[in-house]
Amino acid sequence: MLIKKKKPLRTCMACNAQKEKQNLLRIVKSKDGNIFVDVTGKQNGRGAYICKTEQCLNKIQKSKRLEKIFLTEIDEKVYESIRGVLVDQ
Repeated sequence: MLIKKKKPLRTCMACNAQKEKQNLLRIVKSKDGNIFVDVTGKQNGRGAYICKTEQCLNKIQKSKRLEKIFLTEIDEKVYESIRGVLVDQ
């Protein structure tokens, strides 16, 4: 009898939808305070996940949800870099 390994589920911080980790975009705050998109899903630091949609990105930007999660002010350049990764996908 084979035992199937469960795929890790993560929750989108914009729409609260639970999806498999590889179907979400991971945003990381490193120990030195840099915030960036983690395309590998393996970078060190505090991670937050959003759906790979413009709608969810706009929602977290408008509600300042990312700022609340990372407890820091988020520069507009961070949102633009996330938007750039969404366009590439």
